[in-house]
Amino acid sequence: MPELPDVVIYIEALTRHIVGRRLERIHLLSPFVLRSVDPRIDTLHGQTARDVRRIGKRIVFVFPDDVFLVIHLMIAGRLRWREPGKKPGMGPKMILASFDYAHGTLFFTEASSQKRASMQLVRGEAALRALDPGGIEPLDATIEQFHEALTRQNHTLKRALTDPHLVSGIGNAYSDEILHAARLSPLKLSRSLSDEEFLRLYEATRATLVMWVDRLRTDVSGGFPEKVTAFRDEMAVHGRFKQPCPVCGRPVQRIVYAANECNYCAKCQTGGRLLADRSLSRLLKDDWPRSIDEV
Repeated sequence: MPELPDVVIYIEALTRHIVGRRLERIHLLSPFVLRSVDPRIDTLHGQTARDVRRIGKRIVFVFPDDVFLVIHLMIAGRLRWREPGKKPGMGPKMILASFDYAHGTLFFTEASSQKRASMQLVRGEAALRALDPGGIEPLDATIEQFHEALTRQNHTLKRALTDPHLVSGIGNAYSDEILHAARLSPLKLSRSLSDEEFLRLYEATRATLVMWVDRLRTDVSGGFPEKVTAFRDEMAVHGRFKQPCPVCGRPVQRIVYAANECNYCAKCQTGGRLLADRSLSRLLKDDWPRSIDEV
């Protein structure tokens, strides 16, 4: 799922491409993509977006008369820009909607049969705020606000960072990177952190997100983001199971749960202890290695 750095880059690209430009027409190509009925989607035909903003992982197009088009990309949703005469470059079944402008077309796509990506059209700031889960903005929050949000409930750090009601915009990928940078176990409980550990986590959160925004901005170089993915070669641990940690060289470990996985370095984050995988550790029982040195 595109997270805060990816969404920021999308917003910057959309601002360059569509803000102040007349939207000719929206074509809905999937019956499931639009999750609202009032206002009608065709009220946007001929309108001009005044701004593009972010609510968590959602992208918001701001139109006149306090009308907002809210796009939630979910896991497999993406936005793609094509100049006039250029083909979309993806199969027609992937296209959920298209936005026609005189200078090009914005395609809303989803590479999944589950059709979880969506958009809603709402009127008024109150209706827009109702879509906000309410987590703090990690790049704007003070350390006191950060501490209050993460200790509101005693969750694991992995869960706390990815809960949109606590922290806005962070998901599976960047939480792994943040915790590696902070040298903290993903399963450490938020209320058990010392003041020094909280400071490390706060600074790692901000530094990691800023670094990736800058890196992705450089990659796009004023164009439109085409390769939005949760798995990047430059990442330290996320998606890099069994590959060497860039700090200590030990193999990156993972915990698999439901449809997600958590990646970490045992040497850097857990004092060499391997965290129990719910499925594999139960299968191996006493044969499950307890430390990275046993692997």
